[in-house]
Amino acid sequence: MKKINLRNLDKSDWKPFRFDQIVKNISERVEPGETDLEIYIGLEHIDAESIHIKRFGQPSDVEGQKLKCYPGDVIFGKRRAYQRKASVVTTEAICSAHAFVLRANPEVIDPRLLPFFLHSDLFMHRAVDISAGGLSPTINWSILKIQEFILPPKEQQSELANLFWEMDEVIEQNLSVMEKLKISKKCFVYESFKKANEVKKISELGEVITGTTPSTSDDGFWGGSIPFISPAEIDDSPYIKNYVRFLTEEGAQKSRKIPPNSILTVCIGSTIGKVAINKLECCSNQQINALIPKKQYSSIYILYLLRFHKSRILARTGTTAVPIINKTEFGSIKLRILCEKDRAIFEEIIGSIEASVDSIELKLDSSKALQKSLINEVF
Repeated sequence: MKKINLRNLDKSDWKPFRFDQIVKNISERVEPGETDLEIYIGLEHIDAESIHIKRFGQPSDVEGQKLKCYPGDVIFGKRRAYQRKASVVTTEAICSAHAFVLRANPEVIDPRLLPFFLHSDLFMHRAVDISAGGLSPTINWSILKIQEFILPPKEQQSELANLFWEMDEVIEQNLSVMEKLKISKKCFVYESFKKANEVKKISELGEVITGTTPSTSDDGFWGGSIPFISPAEIDDSPYIKNYVRFLTEEGAQKSRKIPPNSILTVCIGSTIGKVAINKLECCSNQQINALIPKKQYSSIYILYLLRFHKSRILARTGTTAVPIINKTEFGSIKLRILCEKDRAIFEEIIGSIEASVDSIELKLDSSKALQKSLINEVF
């Protein structure tokens, strides 16, 4: 950081290079049924905006010619480049033919810097711009190879690579801590609920209400300040974080207000059983059953109780083409709950774990944003 002023880079000595001078496009072909290699890397195994590959398949999973890749190569998704998939290979493998296997030309670019350059907005936006096609826009190598980019001198590249990899290490360490916290939480929840011996219906834990959707053709109902929740806003987080649509007061009267710290459970469709807590007063559509908990039951406790017993909820969906649980059926489901003393202990510990998860998430978001900002400052 002291050697390079990233906020005011002097690029007067940077030089332009065609992309085929920066990298070599490796096109070694492999038949999955004829290789001794044990690892297949598809685009589905590569996370967006990550330089690391953490999931793998097997050659027996796929058919048709694939590409061979080697440690240090970068797999870049040439189909749907807007997904920003470009990751470093760490082992000899075969990979999707819907990708380019790119190998750095060490005479032009430091191989350690290449993955960060590929994740710059400059490169990714250019890749999207030159993609051709409708539903699955794809990059043609003959077009990509002639694109020009300016690069810093090699000695400066080494310093930049060191900085970016150090930042990446911080991110990976935080991701590792996050994963361990999630495993610890899962084990704690499982061990805690094994002690439960009192049986109660869900309706005995609080009031169950079902939402409704005001007419979408009436502008007077929409565009206000009251969040309107649909299953899409309920994910794996304990709390609803993203509010997409809002009702006016008039619209809320056509639906049904749900007080803060209620537990919202998806009761129809492919995401049935998903559950989250609302921090704000809101309304929901008819695909959600909301439980307004009684005073003796905290929302965080009921959240994990419902998650733990998701299989019991799913078992009540019947055999209809579209799984569904109405309000009465949902409220009648019997669950084993913890005694008051054990609930208090559970709430204290799970609250502490969630606070740690939130802290790590904030660090991760900050580190990723800083890394992305600096990469774009450079390139």
